Order: sequence, then structure tokens, then C-alpha cells
Amino acid sequence: MKHIYLILIVTFLTTLTFGQKNKAKQTVTSKPFILGQIDEIQSDELAENRILNIYLPEAYNQEDTTKYPVIYLLDGSSEEDFIHIVGLVQFNSFEWVNQVPKSIVVGISTVDRKRDFTFPTTIQADAKKYPTAGHSDKFISFIEKELQPFIEKKYRTNKDKTIIGQSLGGLLATEILLKKPTLFNKYIIISPSLWWNNGSLLNLNSNLWTANFSQQTDIYIGVGKEGLTPTEIPRVMEVDANLLTEKIKGTKSKNLNVFFDYLAQENHATILHQAVSNSFKLLYPIPTKEESNKK
Repeated sequence: MKHIYLILIVTFLTTLTFGQKNKAKQTVTSKPFILGQIDEIQSDELAENRILNIYLPEAYNQEDTTKYPVIYLLDGSSEEDFIHIVGLVQFNSFEWVNQVPKSIVVGISTVDRKRDFTFPTTIQADAKKYPTAGHSDKFISFIEKELQPFIEKKYRTNKDKTIIGQSLGGLLATEILLKKPTLFNKYIIISPSLWWNNGSLLNLNSNLWTANFSQQTDIYIGVGKEGLTPTEIPRVMEVDANLLTEKIKGTKSKNLNVFFDYLAQENHATILHQAVSNSFKLLYPIPTKEESNKK
């Protein structure tokens, strides 16, 4: 009988202990992983609200005196390019890497790329195919008159402003570079859709070509193995990107630096991540020991 009682007591204690372990496991809670924050801005220029995804450097403190560069990212929603571009910015700004200065990233969520990233076209087939296209002027005004002032008022920013755009976003970044070049001082232009309106942007007159253009401006142009464009008159995206580069190189201004990067292993779908990584190495050269000692 004593053996039976002993077995019952051991069984009870084992069950109780097991139940307590299960209960302890059930009380473990999950927490959200926060990468940034979401702002919403009412745009009179676009007559709509726009969502902004914001990444702030780890050391960012609104009460501090430190000010940070801003990287503006087109196609910047969480389902687009915000997360992996922020990853590149964070990694390259680690102290043991020190390639890129700690920066604020502003991801502009997309609403209608054809509408916002293209100017009016004279190609009737494209105008019919993309009926909302041709309003980049409003989007550029939104960036200039609303977005940049909003960011500069709300966050601790310095004068260093970069724009990243790919494909039609690269077309828009190129249009800003040629029409309003002082909106940014660094341009990361990847696989730009310069075929739009049969390449008319390549023939645009710009203040950029004059000797008196005084703002120091760095430009990265990256393109992969992309082939013919989706146009009635075939164009080659690699050739167009190279033509843009050569035109910038031919400017009379001494304040422009342009880097052309042909990524033969990448195509239109895969190029963005690698190209942005390459652009950081070119636009933010790590100073040599001799240069560091001079500072």
C-alpha cells in the first residue's frame, strides 16, 4: 500500500511540474519589431494624403543637436523598397563599416507611378495605354513645396539630400536632376526609363550644362543587362543610361561628379539592391588615413 501511495505522489508531482512548465510557456508574449515610423502628409499639390515610412538612426534624439542627412526613396512603401534599402543604410552606417553617414530615410509610398513619375508624352499609343500618366510636375512640386519642408521641420536634418529612384522612379529622378537640380545634392538613378516620350529628356536644355552651375552634386547612374524598351521605336536602356552619363560628363560646370555603373549580372528586376550598395561606395568614399589626419 505504501508503494501505491508513493507512486501516486510522484505521479501527482510530475504532472504538476509539467503543467507549470506548460503554463510558463503560455505566458511568453511577443512584441512587434519596429523598424521605423509612419507619417501621413496632406498634399495640396496632389490633392490627396500621402504615406511616408521614416527610418531614424539608432542614436537619433529629437532633443539632441546632431543633424542628419536625408535619403528620399521613391517606391518607398514596406511592400516595395523601404525595408531592404533601410537595411543597406543601417549596415553601411555601422561604426565598423563607416561607409555612409548615419541618415534619415524617407520612403514615399506609391499611389500611381505612371501618374507621378512621368511627364506628358507625345506618343499616342503610350498616352492611350497609360491614361493617368503625365503629371510628374505636380509630384515634383509636392517634393519641393511640401515634402522637404515637412521633413526639415519635423526632424533634425542637415543640408545633405539624396534621392533614389529606379525604372520610372529613375526617370523622375533624372527629370528632377535636369529641371530642378538643386532639390538634391546626390542622385542615385537606377535603370531609368529614359525611353519615355522617345527619349526626349535626353535632349532637354538644363542649367546643369552651364558653367555657372555652382552646387556640388554627385550622380550615380546604374544599369543592368536590360535590353530593348517596351516602345514602338526600339531603344536600349543601357545605351540611354550611357548617353545620359556622357551628357553630364560634357557639362561646363566643375561641380558635377557622375559615376556610370554597368551591372552585367543584373536585370531590371534584380538590380536595385546591388546598385544602391555600389552607389554608396562611390558617393561616399571612405577617406584614406592621410585624408583623415588632415581633418
